[in-house]
Amino acid sequence: MNGPEFSTERLEMWRPAPRDHAALVDLMADDEVRRHLGSRPTSAVEEFNRLCRNAGSWALFGYGIFSCRARGTDEVLGICGVFHSWRGFGNGLDDTPEIGWIFARKTWGRGVATEAARASLAWFDAAFPGRRVACMIDDINLPSLAVAGKLGFVRYDEQVDGDTTLILLERPA
Repeated sequence: MNGPEFSTERLEMWRPAPRDHAALVDLMADDEVRRHLGSRPTSAVEEFNRLCRNAGSWALFGYGIFSCRARGTDEVLGICGVFHSWRGFGNGLDDTPEIGWIFARKTWGRGVATEAARASLAWFDAAFPGRRVACMIDDINLPSLAVAGKLGFVRYDEQVDGDTTLILLERPA
């Protein structure tokens, strides 16, 4: 792919590419960025696997996570998109489109995640009209719960995962 899939006011949204690996490693190196993602340590291997999962959703299902670059630059600010998931606990998150976002701390509180998620959903809805989209968010991740609310997602269940309660949300078809 020679250019972004599409652009927003502040972002260019690209399909995953090998050149994104180093940026994913840098993004995920921040403990605060990973805090609501299970807080497990990451590595270059883990982020290579994330890149391959992201690319795999595109290859198998025709949709997936975008690398979000600052408009007009190569700076990756985060990742966002609707990807195909299989969480393994049922509750409407197996074999389904799921939206997710991870952004660098310097973007927090500026509406960047909302901008990227809104654009990702618009792209998905144009390509796959009428599909239900789900997401799961740590119950103490209030900023991400607020983003989901702005996008029209509503709570439909929860899943306890060790010491973490995950709120399951959906945007009905």
